[in-house]
Amino acid sequence: TVTMSWGYAANNGPDKWADNFPIANGPRQSPIDIIPGEASFDGGLKPLSLKYDPSTCLDILNNGHSFQVTFADDTNSSTLTDGPISGIYRLKQFHFHWGASDDKGSEHTVAGTKYPAELHLVHWNTKYPSFGEAASQPDGLAVVGVFLQIGDHNPSLQKVLDAFGAIKAKGKQTSFPGFDPATLLPACLDYWTYDGSLTTPPLLESVTWIVCKQPITLTSEQMAKFRCLLFSAEGEAECCMVDNYRPPQPLKGRSVRASFK
Repeated sequence: TVTMSWGYAANNGPDKWADNFPIANGPRQSPIDIIPGEASFDGGLKPLSLKYDPSTCLDILNNGHSFQVTFADDTNSSTLTDGPISGIYRLKQFHFHWGASDDKGSEHTVAGTKYPAELHLVHWNTKYPSFGEAASQPDGLAVVGVFLQIGDHNPSLQKVLDAFGAIKAKGKQTSFPGFDPATLLPACLDYWTYDGSLTTPPLLESVTWIVCKQPITLTSEQMAKFRCLLFSAEGEAECCMVDNYRPPQPLKGRSVRASFK
């Protein structure tokens, strides 16, 4: 039998991923439901240091699961340091997960509350030679998660949305120079952190998750633009890109730490 490539439909979605990726049932899978009352404050957690250089921003791509903005990662120009990690982690890409409506879409939840979308800024540990090699190491990746909630218009995000016309279908890519991902971060960088995994196949258990407490805002109209992207390639039956999120996974005894009281 030909194994379906993974996706978010009933026949190839998160419930089926374990068939091809048994680690889907592993001990440190992501996302999780973060219960603030059960997260322990850790005074040893440092503030996050995110230093991003807009000149490292390369392009924007529809990969058929989400869209991602890719960065040059051959030097330490755009980095994450401190927080719960040691060493220098380089920014590789950011992407989003979202729902079919404004009442769902985030991967992490907070005491069961779902946000309409979640931003993931993906970084890799420079003690390894490349992103690919870091991705299979327990301390190889660090992902900063930011919730999106409906509210004020987001001008930084609008720059990203304005590029969607060129990447509507799967496989489409266009250059996207000079974007500063720091403009997508919330004003307050208080965070929760735990040991987890990629939330898409191959679901590798290599991610130190850093989930920001404070969401960023966008309007419902801006949120609707995300849903105009397509899972499908040009020439295929159009299939809107919605509900491209994995639901929360069991904590399995892991601790969630908070950088704030």
